[in-house]
Amino acid sequence: MAEVLSQQEIDQLLNKVKSGDEQLPNQTAEHEAIPFDFRLPNRISKNQLRTIKNIHDNFAESLASFLVSKLQAIVNISVSSVDQIYYSEYVLSVSNPSCIWTFGINNSDIKGILELSPELALVLVDRILGGNGSSSKQVKVITPIEQKVLGTIVERIMFDLRKSWQVVDNFEFVLERFEPDIDFAQITSQNESVLLISFEILIGEQSFLMNLCFATFAFDTILSKLSSQKLSQIRPGKYVGTTAQEIITNHLYKTFLPVKVEFAKTSISMQELMALQAGDIIRLDKKLGDDHLVRISDKEVFEGKIGVVNKHKAIKITSKLTSDTHKHI
Repeated sequence: MAEVLSQQEIDQLLNKVKSGDEQLPNQTAEHEAIPFDFRLPNRISKNQLRTIKNIHDNFAESLASFLVSKLQAIVNISVSSVDQIYYSEYVLSVSNPSCIWTFGINNSDIKGILELSPELALVLVDRILGGNGSSSKQVKVITPIEQKVLGTIVERIMFDLRKSWQVVDNFEFVLERFEPDIDFAQITSQNESVLLISFEILIGEQSFLMNLCFATFAFDTILSKLSSQKLSQIRPGKYVGTTAQEIITNHLYKTFLPVKVEFAKTSISMQELMALQAGDIIRLDKKLGDDHLVRISDKEVFEGKIGVVNKHKAIKITSKLTSDTHKHI
C-alpha cells in the first residue's frame, strides 16, 4: 500500500527543494524512446495471447499423439512463439515454393493459413508411405499426389484445432485450398496485422517448422469470448486431476520396446565351422519343447514356449525371470 504524506511532510519537502538541499529530478535527462506504430495496434492483449498459447499447447499435444501412431516415430510438438506482425512481414518469411493451406471458420469472416515447411511435408509423405523420413527429393514443389497423402494430416490438424478451441466456443475449422505460392493465398491486406503461431516439430532427431497465421481484422468476436474466459480453465484437459506419476506411466505404456527370443545356444570350433556342409546338423543345448529366453531391450525378462497362432510364429510366456533366477542361468 502506498504511503500517504501529511501536509507537514509535504511542506518540509518543498522547503528543502527551495533551499537546494533536495534536488528535483533532471528534467532534461535523456530517456530511451519507445516507438509506437499507430498502423499496428495491439488488437490482442498479453493475457489473451497467453490464453491463445495455452489453447495451442493443447492442440500441439493432441497432434503429437496422432503423429506418433501415424508415423510410428517419436514426435514432439511445442509452441515456439505467438506474435502479432504485419501480414506483409509474414509473406516475406514464407519460402517459395511453399506448402500452405488456407482455411476459414464457419459463420465468421476469420481466415487463416496453415504452413508446413517443405522439408516437413516431404518427411511426412516419406514416413506415411513407409519410408524412414530421409527424403532425397531436391525440388521442394509439392505434387498433387503428395498433397493427397498429406490430406490426412491436414484434416487431422483442422480436427484438433476445433477440439482445442472448444474451451472458447464451437468453432468449425474448414479447409479451403492448397497453395504452393503465398502470393495467391491472400487472407488480408498487406498492411493489416496477423496473429502468427509458430510450432517446432521434432520427429526423431529432426526439427521442422509449422505456422498458423490468423487474420486479426475479424478477430473481435473471438477476443470478446477470450476476455470472458478464465485462464485457469484453458489447460491440458487430459492432465486435469492426474498426478505426475500417472502422466509418466501413461507415456510409458505407449513406448515401443524391441522383443527378441533366444531359441538355444551352442559352441563349435573354428575347424568344425569351416567343415560344415549343406545337410549337416548342429546340436543345440535345448529341445523344441523347452522354455526359451525372451529378451526385452536386450534384458532377459521372461521364459516361454514357442508355437504358432493364426499361422503366425508366437511364444507363450510361461514365467517371469527374477534376480534370483538370473543367478542360476
